[in-house]
Amino acid sequence: MKQAIGIDIGGTKITAGIITDSGKLLMREDIESDPSDREKMFARVLEAVEQLFKKTSFSLADIEGIGVGVPGKVDCENGIAIFQNNLPWDQFPVIARLREQFGFERISIDNDVYMAAFAEWKAAKEKRNETFVYVTISTGISCSIIQNGSFFRGAGFAGELGLIPVLFKANNGENRRLENVAAGPAIKKLAKTELQSDQISTKEVFEGYIKGACEFLPIIEEVTDNLAQGLYAISCLLDPHKMVFGGSVIVNNPFLLKLIKEKLRSYLLPEQRHILSQMSISTLKQDNGVVGAGLRVFERL
Repeated sequence: MKQAIGIDIGGTKITAGIITDSGKLLMREDIESDPSDREKMFARVLEAVEQLFKKTSFSLADIEGIGVGVPGKVDCENGIAIFQNNLPWDQFPVIARLREQFGFERISIDNDVYMAAFAEWKAAKEKRNETFVYVTISTGISCSIIQNGSFFRGAGFAGELGLIPVLFKANNGENRRLENVAAGPAIKKLAKTELQSDQISTKEVFEGYIKGACEFLPIIEEVTDNLAQGLYAISCLLDPHKMVFGGSVIVNNPFLLKLIKEKLRSYLLPEQRHILSQMSISTLKQDNGVVGAGLRVFERL
């Protein structure tokens, strides 16, 4: 059995883990990010790895390499984090700095959603001649596409589902980017407007809906309709064989998938409805990013 280090880097937290070549997460460590400065942020990454090894009997000699998932646009070939909304790492040479620190020749870097998608694709045991889509709904919304066993990257920014415009009915029917009307912060903002309350949280919206409070019904109706519109665009463009959902919004509120599928059905032609039975929520949940990063050490896409 071979092991690798997987690192999932975000603006809020960093997760480091030891992952086997079969995709098993043996150990993980979470620490807070420090996006105030590029060097302080990198120091936190190193600290996450150091803390990880304090919890295990493994040493660096037992590790094959490192895989790193980073938000935003990434130059995978040259190991550079190019652009992020929530990190101070524009044009940051991640692989060179990690190689300097740990000495590994085998270090892989990619967008964090792509890393999560790879873990989900491996877990689903999808056929290489099929089209697989992973969608994350969390603080933001994005997706990653694996076609014929390889990532579809476009010119480097493919999969930005959150940027697709949808008809936002709650605001006089204007077009808005999906991320701005269906991601976690958008749900909170919509609830504040609808309920005239500055104290409401996204979590409380979902809890209220589950309890049957009628004031939360139109909010969830709007959000799921917006998501269905975005997914319809993906379905029309790609006609995927399978679609897996991750991210805190939908993983923590799995009832959303049923509502989304009901709305999506009304948009789909009969020939497109095969996707409804192939839509599922991640079984890896919050581990998919770090697991995917570790697995990429052993296999490239």
